[in-house]
Amino acid sequence: MSIPATMRALRQTSLNGPQDMRLITDAPVPSPGRDEILIRVTAAGVNFADISKARGTFAGGPRPPYLAGFEAAGEVVAVGEAVTDPRPGARVIGVGSGAFAEYMALPAAAAVPVPAGWTEQQALGLAVNWPTALAALKPLGGIAAGHVVLIHAAAGGTGQAAVRMAKHYGATVIATASPGKHETVLALGADHVLDSVDGDLTAAVMELTGGSGVDLVLESAGGAAFAAGLAAAKRVTGRVVVFGVAGGEAPITNWELVYEHQVQVIGLNLGVLIQAAPQIFGELMGELSKLIAAGVIAPGRPAVYELADGPKALAELEARATVGKLALLP
Repeated sequence: MSIPATMRALRQTSLNGPQDMRLITDAPVPSPGRDEILIRVTAAGVNFADISKARGTFAGGPRPPYLAGFEAAGEVVAVGEAVTDPRPGARVIGVGSGAFAEYMALPAAAAVPVPAGWTEQQALGLAVNWPTALAALKPLGGIAAGHVVLIHAAAGGTGQAAVRMAKHYGATVIATASPGKHETVLALGADHVLDSVDGDLTAAVMELTGGSGVDLVLESAGGAAFAAGLAAAKRVTGRVVVFGVAGGEAPITNWELVYEHQVQVIGLNLGVLIQAAPQIFGELMGELSKLIAAGVIAPGRPAVYELADGPKALAELEARATVGKLALLP
């Protein structure tokens, strides 16, 4: 396959948000580094981190102008000189820079094979959403059969993955979502779905648990949801795993941890986990493979947008108007 010199891509031009993302037609096609592969992108995943980067709130994020996106699936078309696997022709999904484009380079060691019988679109989430949810539930959250788990933003890509896996591990799931998304979350197996827009979340959770609270909270919503999760977790043994800041920063003080919320608060950043604890990440990906084989992880059904509609997809995600995984098609 001949590789062109330039390609279509979405370029972020400011830190004012995704509305300043522009489609360009002359972006240079990247060359894979020594330990990298080049893929022809057939589907790119849309994530809330893309919004954070576009608004300059992602710690260590890129400075504009930059090619947007970081999660993509496609066919390997070239490899670096040190790469022995995967080879050209393989279908993979992975994380790199500039995924909202026709081609993307990514580290070969981080490439995940697209499961047999799946399309690239269906595999979106295997490199970001599912590992994040599993890390929050198992190695960090310590989930066990009989636990009660509170999952915020349960209708999103990571939230849906968390609901499916929590039920597989024998937990009772209390989920939160906006009213129009409750049926979707219940269909995934959630035992209870609470309104994430109105109502007293803490009181509702305590009523459902007979006043004892939950064993584990998966927190990505931020704002009032973060406070509700702290208050709903069991004293001393309850864990709150924080992996997103969609609703903005939510501070907590040492005084509050000593006198008000005697819980275990754990921060999760998948990129840091990969770099700082590669053994844990390797075990996590091995567990994911088992879940795929067992049918717990099924092919995804993302909502698809054309590449040029990337700003629209991100705006709808930011407005909480979407359900599940979103994909851009170059």
